[in-house]
Amino acid sequence: MSAGTATQLLGTSLLGQRATTELAAFALVAAVLNPVTAAVSGGLRGMAPFVAACRESPADALPILRDARWLSLGLGTAGALVLLGVPLIARLGGAPAEVTAEFGALPALLALQVLLAAAGGGANGVLIALGRGRLVLWSSLCRTVVEVTSLLVLVPRLGAQGTGVALVAATATALAASNLLLRRVPELAGRPGWRPGRPRPREILRMAKVGIPMSATLVVKFAVMGGVTYAAARTGAQGAAAHAVLVSLDGLLGLAAFAVAQAAVPEIARATSPADARRHNRAALAVAVAGLSAGALTLSVLAEAVLRLFTTDARVLALTLALLPLLLAHSIAGNCAIVMSTGLTALKRSTWSLGSAATSYGLLALATPAVTAAWGLPGLWSALPLTSTLLLALQTLGFLHHSARVPTLASDPGLTEPTPRRRQQKQDDDNPCEHVATEHRMPRHGREERQVENGGTDIQQVHNDDRPS
Repeated sequence: MSAGTATQLLGTSLLGQRATTELAAFALVAAVLNPVTAAVSGGLRGMAPFVAACRESPADALPILRDARWLSLGLGTAGALVLLGVPLIARLGGAPAEVTAEFGALPALLALQVLLAAAGGGANGVLIALGRGRLVLWSSLCRTVVEVTSLLVLVPRLGAQGTGVALVAATATALAASNLLLRRVPELAGRPGWRPGRPRPREILRMAKVGIPMSATLVVKFAVMGGVTYAAARTGAQGAAAHAVLVSLDGLLGLAAFAVAQAAVPEIARATSPADARRHNRAALAVAVAGLSAGALTLSVLAEAVLRLFTTDARVLALTLALLPLLLAHSIAGNCAIVMSTGLTALKRSTWSLGSAATSYGLLALATPAVTAAWGLPGLWSALPLTSTLLLALQTLGFLHHSARVPTLASDPGLTEPTPRRRQQKQDDDNPCEHVATEHRMPRHGREERQVENGGTDIQQVHNDDRPS
């Protein structure tokens, strides 16, 4: 995550130094790319609580990864088609012609990048959920080296097109590295089951119940924020460029929050009591607030020096400086909301996150046209902290409510008011790596015999390769 944010900042800086219109053009394409990427990543993140249950038997996580990739590939294909329509979306959105003229092949390049991420992603998520998060550093380093080198070489020559090529190359490198690292995990080395195989609709649907609300939550957020970007573009190329710089800085400020939120998912998913779940969430929130506060203080002190790295346009610089306090307020509230949202995902209650995002960002979407017409870009950035604060309040309320029912969720995440009998019936479906007893079917003399363990209890369990996940 930190590597990706650093390279995003570098790309923004290089484009801003080259031409304001090229930075504005990239901001408009990124406004569509962000919800598409959010949909794909949300589909992959939906597997995290299921993989976390397989920490003691990592081989059981492979079918879950395959199911998640089928889900994300479907979402990614739809998203790639949307990216190809960016020129039309920009014209309908009222973007200046001088900005849309800079698109070139950038939409097609980013559509390819989305398809690559959808088809081969998820390996880093599995490594984190299995407690091997340190390995993720190596794939991030590989991506950073390739992306930084490509940006430095290509952007001065090709502009926004060079950014697209760099993203494709970096994504391919990161996917190759992360999948190689996952294959080298001792418990997975030499195991079969890496090929996609045939899709398993039942298992994909079960995972979609967690992943789709998570995807929808992120899509709602970034779709509305994309609308805000197009509203900023209607104020002129300088407004779009200033907005792009502020959004990039928001990503930098949220590094600690995003990283600790992802690291906390497996811990909250494995919590055995409400106090345990809330303790992990409080720890994640404390680290996030510390990181946000340090970043906000640094940016406040070095504001003009930092912003001059992103633009040479005096109007863009002045506008960005004026809006910096609003950025800091929006970033602190919004990134704390991310921590609460991932806590809900760990509890397999991402539907609450979807409702919270729909409420908060829905109000922002309704207000955007009137606010832009009345107050321009300052009005838009005044509305963003209010939206983030409302979202944080709703996410916190949801986490407190659902974490109070952790013992129920651990045994039956799919029921609102489970009974003991219904919990027993769904135990294998919702906790695929935790079984009460085992039964092995072994061919012998042309027939199968049952070998029952645990004192003769006849509870069926299929082999690892065929387990429902």
